[in-house]
Amino acid sequence: MSYSLNEMEATAKRATRGAGYSWGLAEEASKAARWLCAQGLDGSAYLVRVLESDLAINPPLHRPKTVEGVWKGENNLCPLAVGSLLSDCAKHLQHTPIEMHNIAVPSMLLPFVAQAARALGSTICVTCDGLLAETNGTALHQNQAFADTATSVIVARSTTVLKPTVHVTRAFPTKESWNSLNQFAHRTYAPATEESRKLGAGAGLSDND
Repeated sequence: MSYSLNEMEATAKRATRGAGYSWGLAEEASKAARWLCAQGLDGSAYLVRVLESDLAINPPLHRPKTVEGVWKGENNLCPLAVGSLLSDCAKHLQHTPIEMHNIAVPSMLLPFVAQAARALGSTICVTCDGLLAETNGTALHQNQAFADTATSVIVARSTTVLKPTVHVTRAFPTKESWNSLNQFAHRTYAPATEESRKLGAGAGLSDND
């Protein structure tokens, strides 16, 4: 299956909103999914894993209690909420790494790390339970895909100079992940009413033939 990155972004935004996230986080999530797709990864599959985790049901449980010291919450941290917070706290990385515990779908953090890298004009590395990924905001180098959950994630500035990578211009989601995104997106559609059906396609109650 092949879709434009614009279509991926739009569908991801509606799906995230359908899963119960705010429009602001839905927009951030859609841009994150698009960025992952441009890196040749299945951003839709990663986002679906987040949405199916029901982290939006009780958001405070899945956010850091404080940004001082290790970031951790009462339950697994939501990568969308934590990623947005990371982007806002990018300047902290100039002085010290940021450590997080118990992250759901840590791969969804990578686009937000890329935002921080662009803001700082430097490479940032992500150590996820011993696995490493590095990005300068545009290129992504990763030695192995992250697991669905991570016990420890450390984000820090790096002196590595990354070689440019070729960006993908279309998204190639699996049929399953694309269908799941659309199922979440359908939750945002208003149910049809008798009046809307009358005003829909076709002549309705008027026939001018």
